[in-house]
Parts: sequence; structure tokens; C-alpha cells
Amino acid sequence: MDPCPFVRLIVESLALKLPSPTKPPPLSGVHPSSTPCFCKIRINSFPSHTALLPLSSSSTSPDSTTSAPAFHLDPAALRRLSGKPLTLTLSVYNGPMGRTCGVRGAKLLGRLLLTVHLSTALSRSNTFHNGWLKLGHTDNSKPSAQLHLKVRSEPDPRFVFQFGGEPECSPVVFQIQGNIRQPVFSCKFSADRHYRSRSLPSDFTNKPRSRWRRSSSGEKERQGRDRKGWMIMIHDLSGSPVAAASMVTPFVPSPGSDRVSRSNPGAWLILRPNGASVSSWKPWGRLEAWRERGPVDGLGYKVELFSENGPTNGIPIAEGTMSVKRGGQFCIDYKVMKDAGLASRLPGEEGFVMASSVDGEGKVSKPVVQVGAQHITCMADAALFIALSAAIDLSMDACRLFSHKLRKELCHDQQDSSFS
Repeated sequence: MDPCPFVRLIVESLALKLPSPTKPPPLSGVHPSSTPCFCKIRINSFPSHTALLPLSSSSTSPDSTTSAPAFHLDPAALRRLSGKPLTLTLSVYNGPMGRTCGVRGAKLLGRLLLTVHLSTALSRSNTFHNGWLKLGHTDNSKPSAQLHLKVRSEPDPRFVFQFGGEPECSPVVFQIQGNIRQPVFSCKFSADRHYRSRSLPSDFTNKPRSRWRRSSSGEKERQGRDRKGWMIMIHDLSGSPVAAASMVTPFVPSPGSDRVSRSNPGAWLILRPNGASVSSWKPWGRLEAWRERGPVDGLGYKVELFSENGPTNGIPIAEGTMSVKRGGQFCIDYKVMKDAGLASRLPGEEGFVMASSVDGEGKVSKPVVQVGAQHITCMADAALFIALSAAIDLSMDACRLFSHKLRKELCHDQQDSSFS
């Protein structure tokens, strides 16, 4: 099937030019140029984005490449907005970005509105504005603040997949386009408590075990005090394995605790077949996960992408925390990959890479996975993202407090624990 239509609306090249003060500021105040300025950006009913604004003293286009997070318009939003213009609202503030005693501490400097028509956004790139605009409705004889911005749209088609059930239940994975659901992959999950060896690449068998399979130092784990040996293999419709996620570092509680700590995280390898052989695998990426402490109980994660030479120099491409209670979205951002010098590791020029839904702890999870069409040259490429999505989802269970029991699907031994 073809990918689903998505559009990215991008607001970039942001800069603010303030009028020179005609008199000193009052004793109780400060001039805006001495405190941070930022803008809140909103379109229609979408959640707003916030971006800091660098100050500019020139009337030419700024050198700054400051941008706000892009608005991602999915097929449902595009249908809802079909034939209707978008209203882009930018509100510029001076002062702190938080709230104090329930009252916003920042001062509104001005607001401007832009109308955006997306009639050709699905077929080609568009630039709707690029230049300076005055803030608010002011007398032309009086100096006013000006905002520089560039507003453009890019077609951003994506393949959308959904697990037919929880990853640990070995579900079918469907590709979704509108109301059509077509099976494209099947999953096989195993939970091998005895942690028998598998057909991992020689890179991992030759390296010190402490790097890939850490445990609490000097202590022999009691049965039930670790979560290890989990694996999920992705097969295509012919039954051939095309990707896998294998837990290579057990998830164990830190000493004196019942949680997996950031200092000793569990880890998965995301693997792909090594050539035509189904018994040999090579690493594509690595996921670490742990249970964060703090005011918000969260699942922390970090993802590295490997080069063709193996896992010697993995570079982070995603890192963050999501709520254990509510879940969230796991994302790989192309901008992060580009800044890390990894953009060439995936096909495609730029744009959206991947997002996967993760439900909160204890909830029935059927992850929805979106992958940028430009990053998929064949279905085996998509399978790697499906395996990564399953590993993220299973990490929510692997990081469950050890004072709580796991579901039976996550605890039993599988008779067949090999990759073949």
C-alpha cells in the first residue's frame, strides 16, 4: 500500500527587532532587550509551540536558524481542514516562560496573525511568508517591534502500522491507510528466564560480558529479581525473520531498591539479518531504559544507532522520559540525527523519522508506529522500526517496580528460544 498523506508546517528563521527606547525604563521595570523574549505559536485547535527569540538589530534577514517544533498534520486533520485556510497566531512575550502564583510573569509585546492555504501542500513544498512583520496594530508614525519568520510546508508522507495486540502476545502487525488494515508482519515473543545463548553477532560474544549483560555487582540475583532473555522477532508474510529486538542487558533493581536505575539500565539490541542467512544477525541500534526518580514517575530511555562497522561507536539519536502512568510518544527526530552527523545513516533527505505510541503501565498496549516514507526503501527497513517500537513498549514492563508482579506472558520460558 501507499503511505498516508501527512504535512509538516514549519515556522523558522525567527528573530525579534525591538524599537530603541525613547526614555529610560521606570525604576521598577527593565527594557525588553535585557530579558528573554519568546513567542507562542498556535494554529487553529492544535496544541501551541513555544520558541525563544534571538534579538536582531538589522533590517536584513537574520542569520539565525531558530525554529519552533513543526506542526504535523495527519490525514484526519487534513480532511478536517480541506478547503479551509489555517490561521497561524504568533504571540510575542518578554520575561520568564513559567508561571508565578498562577499569574504569567511575562509581558505580551504584540501579536500577529497569518493566513495559510494548504491547497497544494500534499503535492509540493510551499513558502507562505519570509520576512519581517510588525507586531500588533500600531500607529505607523511610532516605532514598533518587528518579528522575522519564515513559514513553509513540506509534504511528509508516512507509513502507519499498528500492532494487533500487545507485543508480548506475539501479534500480527497491520499497515493502515484510512479504513484499510492489511497484515504485513507477524511477531514472535519469547521470555527465556534461563537466558540461553542465541545467534548473536560475534561482536557481542567476543566483548566483555559486563558491557552487554550487567548485573548487581558482587551479588547473585535471586530468581524473580531480574528480567532477562526477552526477545521479539519480526517476520514478513512469507515467514522469514526480517528484524528482532533482543534484551542483552538484564533489567535488575539497584541495590536496596525495587527499581531499575539510570546508573544501571537494562538494554536491547535491535538486529537485522546479516545477508541471506537467517541464523546470523548484525546490530542496527541499541535501546537502554530505566525507571526515573523525581516528581514525575517516568520511563527514561536512550537510543543509539550503529554504523556498518558494528556497535563500537553508537551515537545517541533519541533520549527522553515519558510518564509511567500516562505513557506517551517515543520519537526519533531527524534534526537530532543531523546534529549528531548521523543523517546519512538512513535514506531520505530530511523530515520526520519515526514515532511510536506507548501506553502507561498496566494498560493494554497496541502500539501505533509511524515511519517517514523517505526512510523506507523496503519493508525490511520498516521492520527495524517495528522491532524498536516493541522494545520501547516492553521496556515499560521491564522497568515495572520489582515489588509488583509481571503478567504471565512475560514470565514463562519458551521451549524454542532460537532465532531460526
